Amino acid sequence: MKEHYFFSQPHQPFFVLGFVNAIVTMLIFMLSFKGVLTLTLTPSGFHAYSLIYLMFTPAFLAFIFTTFPRFASTPVIEESLYLKVIGLFAIGSLLFVLGALTSAILYKIGMLILLGAHFWAIKILTGIFNTSKMEDKHDIFWILLAMVFGLISHLLFIVGESFWLPLQSFAIQVGIYLYLFLVAFSVAQRMVPFFSHCMVDKNVYLLKVVTQLLTAHIILETIHPHLSFIADFALTYIVAKELFRWSLPFPNPNPLLWILHLSLYWIPVAFLFGGMSNLTSLINGTSFLFLDIHILMLGFVFTILIGFGTRVTLGHSGNMMQADMWVKVLFNWTQLVVVMRLFTSMAAAWGWNFMVLFDISVTVWLIMFILWAVRFFAVLIKGKKLTN
Repeated sequence: MKEHYFFSQPHQPFFVLGFVNAIVTMLIFMLSFKGVLTLTLTPSGFHAYSLIYLMFTPAFLAFIFTTFPRFASTPVIEESLYLKVIGLFAIGSLLFVLGALTSAILYKIGMLILLGAHFWAIKILTGIFNTSKMEDKHDIFWILLAMVFGLISHLLFIVGESFWLPLQSFAIQVGIYLYLFLVAFSVAQRMVPFFSHCMVDKNVYLLKVVTQLLTAHIILETIHPHLSFIADFALTYIVAKELFRWSLPFPNPNPLLWILHLSLYWIPVAFLFGGMSNLTSLINGTSFLFLDIHILMLGFVFTILIGFGTRVTLGHSGNMMQADMWVKVLFNWTQLVVVMRLFTSMAAAWGWNFMVLFDISVTVWLIMFILWAVRFFAVLIKGKKLTN
């Protein structure tokens, strides 16, 4: 039925919720960081939690609920199942945001509902993994494992928020590296060479080695802040060597491909920046305003999310799989988001007043998601056919 189109495929409501949360929570964070709003939890805690679990998690599930059954050669997820999950994510998101503005009890209830939704999503994916008859479950194993790490980080964050605040930093590290990055990289190492027609032998050890180094990063950072530069430099070498082996056809005339390639190239750059900034901070105490995390999350995870999200939205709506002027502008704008956040961190490191750059970096983020929503929400909600 036409009136139910919005809920007919899992990526549609999950993308809309994730992208709406990206706009709302970033605006609230900016106002709280500038002292305009007073939150019932720390602004940094609100920022980390909202982006990891209110924005990226629904957006990831939009893609994974669509593709995971295909990877596993199992039937699609039943509508009744994913609608219950998205319903809990929507309720939990609303309560968390309202509670952050008004009541600590309310935002904690929202957190628990979001944790329940997150658990339910993992349970669905685990069921798919267990029922799959495929002999080669390599890729779906690593995707599922990364999603489980996300659930663990979610639980640790809530425990830290309620009982021992220092646990939050560890939870965020797990959420960033073993969840967000590992999910995105596990999907990318399968799909990007395929889309690019790169016939290279799969490196079956890649994800295992990367996961070990990511774990080492977290352990080193826990032992002493900024000691993780050792793992960062190792990750720079391992990932750069693998990307070089793939020989991706970059620059590519197809924007739907070059945005994916560009996101991958940000990985070694991000770990290199992270290693250098962490080593510098360790030596002389310079603050880079979380440069390592933001360049990795924006350069790779955010960029590839927009690339994959646009592909899925076009491909599952009957629209032409091609990049019009809107899409080209959006893809280029993603890189403005990354560069502005890079400049903000460098300004902080150099001792400059970085607040103007902070405002600009948040503004370009908000514009990015607003423009994407203007172009694609009608496609997701009503199945609109686009015209150039």
